[in-house]
Amino acid sequence: MQPIKPLADIVVPDPKSDEVYETRVLDRSFRFTGLKALLGAADISKAGDRIAGLAASDDVTREAARQALSGLTLQHLYDRPLTDDHGRVDAVMRVNYDIDLRAFVSIAKMSLGALKDHLLRCPPAEVMRVGSALTGVMAAALVKLLDVHEMVLVARKARRSAKARTMLGLPGTLSSRLQPNHPSDNLDGITMLVYAGLSMGGGDQLIGVNPAIDTVDNVGALLRHLDMLRSSTGAPSQICVLSHVKTQLACLERGDPVEILFQSLAGTDCTLTEEFDVTVDLLDQAYVAMGQRGPLRGVADAWMYFETGQGSELTYGKHNGMDMAVCEGLCYGLARRYDPFMVNNVTGFIGPETHCDNHEMIVSNLQDHCMGKLMGLPMGMAPCYTLHSKITLEGQQMATQLLTAAGSNYYMDVYLHTDRMLAYFDTSGHDNQTLREVHGLRPAPEFLRWAVERGIFVEGSDGAVLRGPQWGNPRAFCKSDVELQRLLESLPAAHGLENAGPRPADRVSRAMRANLAVGREAVYADLRLDVIAGIPFRSIRTDAKNREEHLNDPELGARLADEVRSQLRAEHNDVQIVVSDGLSAEAIHHNVPSLLPVLLDGLRSRQCKIGQPILAPFGRVKLAEAIGDALEAKLTLVLIGERPGGDALASRSMSAYFAYRLDEHGVRTEAAHFSGNPEVRYEYSVVSNIYAGGLPPIEAGSVVAEKVMQILTHKAAGNRLERLLSRKASANDQDR
Repeated sequence: MQPIKPLADIVVPDPKSDEVYETRVLDRSFRFTGLKALLGAADISKAGDRIAGLAASDDVTREAARQALSGLTLQHLYDRPLTDDHGRVDAVMRVNYDIDLRAFVSIAKMSLGALKDHLLRCPPAEVMRVGSALTGVMAAALVKLLDVHEMVLVARKARRSAKARTMLGLPGTLSSRLQPNHPSDNLDGITMLVYAGLSMGGGDQLIGVNPAIDTVDNVGALLRHLDMLRSSTGAPSQICVLSHVKTQLACLERGDPVEILFQSLAGTDCTLTEEFDVTVDLLDQAYVAMGQRGPLRGVADAWMYFETGQGSELTYGKHNGMDMAVCEGLCYGLARRYDPFMVNNVTGFIGPETHCDNHEMIVSNLQDHCMGKLMGLPMGMAPCYTLHSKITLEGQQMATQLLTAAGSNYYMDVYLHTDRMLAYFDTSGHDNQTLREVHGLRPAPEFLRWAVERGIFVEGSDGAVLRGPQWGNPRAFCKSDVELQRLLESLPAAHGLENAGPRPADRVSRAMRANLAVGREAVYADLRLDVIAGIPFRSIRTDAKNREEHLNDPELGARLADEVRSQLRAEHNDVQIVVSDGLSAEAIHHNVPSLLPVLLDGLRSRQCKIGQPILAPFGRVKLAEAIGDALEAKLTLVLIGERPGGDALASRSMSAYFAYRLDEHGVRTEAAHFSGNPEVRYEYSVVSNIYAGGLPPIEAGSVVAEKVMQILTHKAAGNRLERLLSRKASANDQDR
């Protein structure tokens, strides 16, 4: 376990005032005020940076910015730490200055242009030495100067392995993070996806589930189930449930098999603390706890798992004036502090407000991979997309071919591309095997030995690894055909198990692509008032005037139109219900008419004071805060259409977001102490996947009503509520 340097011991230069960077292109002069502006203008044009006003207005301006940037020395960047909106160096930026200072001294006088040339010429060992001396800002500045071939070449030189039960990142290998997500955490459905992934040689990196319900009891049950599946199949891998780090630590305390600890990271401290409910101090504590009590101590050399991806800081409006690539580079500086087992990049996951098309997604993925590998991280990549963007399956496949050439350690294995719980589209087991065969790669050695024994792979006399007779056959893990059929029946979007070589059979592909088309169509469906006409809504407007604005700029849907805000007055209700189409009007059409009457009856029976329901077309989840502040409701409940994903039926999936307003001084103090964020104003809970194929709307009405009462009774939401409920349950068990 590597020692963690206290934050106070990390030396950071004092911030400096913005400087003007000037350059000329032919007979034109260009001026960029401040390092943040220069860095933003030097990158390719991306939707998120355009929204933030950081992207260059044209190609010549972009090249002028790159010209100015390439002449800056690394010492210049070191001496000018980027600050937050209050002019302070935040915790994430401070962590980034924990670099190899001896290595830095040897390169400090290099310009970025000279550094680029040096990395292209030098051997791999020198690339890794130089990378240890770079902050995230330096790495981000560098990749803005690299073209596609150069990013592939530099990243390929920077190889980093990691060890748990399996050894990952070895030369000639390509691993897989099996993700058997299910919209309702159905254990049979998860089992089916695990069997399917293992049968295609997936899961040697990790078997990890994103839980639909982030509670200690549910996460613990999922951990034990994954552990049982891993043990019963004998697959050499490691398991993880990708819940909040606080939930996982609570599971670790009670003895659940938390083998690899997960957390999403952000490149600004305000995003990390206020949106992800995590602090650097908490991550420090988690790292130490896993080293001391994790079930793989003595087996694994590393045990932390982080996910990142360009755009989250911008989406929350907390990027501190920095462009998306710089924020992402800062994430890698934070991840490096904990010597992680794996880092997974999910650029493309958010939507068109950050990356609107294939070009933006592909280049950003190459940037992220190059930055992470250069900074010494075991990088896996998940070039992914949502149906409300213009990114396509073909663009995703182009990205994986380039990233494999660049030496990506692993990809996701999401069966038939379709994440049934998170409603996005990622790489599949078929993709992983295709890439192995195209590039002559194999799984981790421990996993390969097991897979050969199971007939999933065979080794040829020339050492080549070929698909074996059991490749792609999940029946090999089932006791009978009846068991296989039972497992399949619990799995949405199971279009078939037939394969054609390493690819799904054409019949399966056609069904999958047709469902994608239906999902994309749902994004652009209009909210039909006639379907919900029987509900006495009061209608309001957001700042999004049309669908294009709504899809491309999430901030607009989170704000009330000026005339609406000026007319709203405090009502002091216990609950204010807000209904919005969000990213699928079809979800509202198919769920609200059944759910809302049950919900209202449940709340009224408990003597809740309820405001007249609000209908808010083109809304986002954060609209809850604008409405909650205006009406001064204790709890604002947003019923909103989620982004379409999975099969055609899943395009009707809705979620319920609970925004609890921390208006009592004592309650807010407790929330601030729990989160580590003294500015916290709201706490959030969520009930997701409300639709006929997940949590049925009538049943969801009761579930949502119960969650409302828990929040109001305990005066807490989110992770703090779950901690209180867990303690109460433990106390009741002891009383028995």
